[in-house]
Amino acid sequence: MAPSEPAWQRRQGDDWLLELHVQPGAKVSAVVGEHDGRLKLKIAAPAVDNKANAALLTWLAAQLCVPKSAVRLVRGETSRKKTVAVRSDPTPWRDLEKNHQS
Repeated sequence: MAPSEPAWQRRQGDDWLLELHVQPGAKVSAVVGEHDGRLKLKIAAPAVDNKANAALLTWLAAQLCVPKSAVRLVRGETSRKKTVAVRSDPTPWRDLEKNHQS
């Protein structure tokens, strides 16, 4: 991994695995920064009936300009610590980082 690549992403086969810390129930969905080696996101959906997970996947697909079918939850269905797989050739995390204003 090159020094400029964040620790919260890694390539696995055709997928990029993104290690995320997700905070549900926010007013708007947004990238917040990094937290414990993970990319921290706020998601504008409650953590009820899998709504936050569905909103996370939909929001990520839109932010990364990939079809929703290219984004799936790998680990962390009931946890704030999640691993999401993104099937994409380019590095999708670069677009997320550009959208973060700190």
